[in-house]
Amino acid sequence: MAVSGPDTLVIVRDVDSLRRRIAAWRRDDLKVALVPTMGALHKGHLALVQRGLQLCDRVVATIFVNPKQFGPNEDFGAYPRQESEDFQLLAAAGVSLLFAPDVAAMYPPGFATSVRVAGLSEELDGAHRPGHFDGVATVVTKLLLQACPDAALFGEKDYQQLAIIKRLQTDLNIPVDIVGVPTMRDADGLALSSRNAYLTADERALAPALHKAIVAAAASIAEGGDIAAALTTAKAAIAAAGFGRIDYVEARHADTLAPLQNATEPGRVLAAAHLGRARLIDNVAIQR
Repeated sequence: MAVSGPDTLVIVRDVDSLRRRIAAWRRDDLKVALVPTMGALHKGHLALVQRGLQLCDRVVATIFVNPKQFGPNEDFGAYPRQESEDFQLLAAAGVSLLFAPDVAAMYPPGFATSVRVAGLSEELDGAHRPGHFDGVATVVTKLLLQACPDAALFGEKDYQQLAIIKRLQTDLNIPVDIVGVPTMRDADGLALSSRNAYLTADERALAPALHKAIVAAAASIAEGGDIAAALTTAKAAIAAAGFGRIDYVEARHADTLAPLQNATEPGRVLAAAHLGRARLIDNVAIQR
């Protein structure tokens, strides 16, 4: 069933309605971009929409807080939800169609299939959030097959997630162009994230230290510095800034996410650390 949202944004909540709308565009030879989200939108999401509008004639956004990518003790119930505000933002950004299904529409009774990308899913965030990327891979595969877009846009802030999605698209021969979009940041460097809403005012003031530390590590590695020493220094700076548990600070190959051997390879420094209720992740390129 389709309903009109703010400023004529069309909102659908079932797969058949989604496909009918997209099929009508296809008959007019229009290209379609997909922007999957979990809602609680910010400028980072809107940058994905803007890139989608550059690449295609129509943008379809999705809002679905996917229970399969949350662990038993994670924040599924508390995850920020603000549908009416999100509708307004998407309409103003130029999105033509919003797919906002409930859990039953995505995982009907008897649902028994899971998509898993071996190797890439097991390190970094995967080691600290077991099963998380299986949930991501499963829901993204479903969304790509439900919408069959020409392009799908994902933020580079979730760099490991982007690598996993590119792998599954290649492995499963899904005919879509997976496009990474650079991380959007506040003026002080903090990567935009829906979970930043968990930060208190004092924590928000400390949060940019994560980005600052990994930028310094990336610069040191690019200049030929010892990789292990650069990462140790970054961890110390993050801890000294007031962060709690540091899950990882790693230098990885930009394409394979294998441990980086030297600065002549394309690389990224990736990090995840806890600050109050928030778990912040970030990454930066190693610019040779």
